[in-house]
Amino acid sequence: MGEFELIARYFTRPVPAPAPGPAGRVVLGVGDDCALLAPAPGMQLAISSDMLVEGRHFFADVAPERLGHKALAVNLSDLAACGARPLAFTLALALPEADEDWLAGFARGLFALADAHGCALVGGDTTQGPRNLSITVLGEVPAGQALLRSGARPGDDVYVSGTLGDAALALAALQGRLPAHWRLPPTVLAAARARLEQPTPRVALGLALRGVASSAIDVSDGLLGDLGHILQASGVGACIDCSVTTLLIAAYAELSSASGLFDSEFDPATDGEFLRRCTLAGGDDYELLFTTAPARRAAVAAAALSSATPVTRIGRIEAQPGLRLVDGKGRPVPARYASFDHFAASSAGAASNPQEAPGK
Repeated sequence: MGEFELIARYFTRPVPAPAPGPAGRVVLGVGDDCALLAPAPGMQLAISSDMLVEGRHFFADVAPERLGHKALAVNLSDLAACGARPLAFTLALALPEADEDWLAGFARGLFALADAHGCALVGGDTTQGPRNLSITVLGEVPAGQALLRSGARPGDDVYVSGTLGDAALALAALQGRLPAHWRLPPTVLAAARARLEQPTPRVALGLALRGVASSAIDVSDGLLGDLGHILQASGVGACIDCSVTTLLIAAYAELSSASGLFDSEFDPATDGEFLRRCTLAGGDDYELLFTTAPARRAAVAAAALSSATPVTRIGRIEAQPGLRLVDGKGRPVPARYASFDHFAASSAGAASNPQEAPGK
């Protein structure tokens, strides 16, 4: 199967007839040298690119349907953090071979998520080489309403959506990096691995937070690392309650209370520390981290309800630059958690381990 047959068979779809809404903005899709889009009056385009490389961002044996989902999900998560509605995307694929079963599964996962968000594939490229997936996504947001990293102000609440740390737990289990006395049950691993391989982009929440959040970012490289981008862009600091963030790992209740999961009793000091590392620096969560003024708490609750997305208040923004971590009693917790960095990891000799967190 040649390149153009591959594109025609798996990635060419008819452009729908013009209609109100984002789908109607695509005038010409796959098939020409360029796609044609018609921006709506008063709207700005939001554009983001991410690359997934086999052996760095995903394991070679990951199900292709899940990989198709994730390849687009990580980009949609960026649109969510900007408060933008998905419009279209391009796909560049490097593949070692034209495996028809793999391509069919990848396309199913990709288009299932694309269709769920009304996001059309409008172009891209294919070539032969080590498996590498690169997507550029385009969204639209009313002019002046985009959520940015630079709007956090002293006194703002800090929130995060959904759960944190389950993807990191799965990655640690798959790489054999769990604490030695842990025996992770298959059901817990399966649920955590689903979070690793099929993240949920919080697009609906991002749209609902327009005009509510003062700043936002998606959590891809770890909560503290991504919060650091907001703090730097906004020129502020923050205090985060680690007793709250640790509870955000979905597996926590089962891990800390069920019998038979450990060779010894659950130790809040050592085992809790591992879970805290997962939630604070694990990455690959693709949740939204955002700030709002305390007066907007009711609006945040309404946004969470309308988007069917749980949110949790985890701290506050402070005027003094820097990041402080505290426990449930307000006592300092050493800030020794580093989020993932591709080039730092490579220089430290970690390049052979898949790291499921596309760097910003």
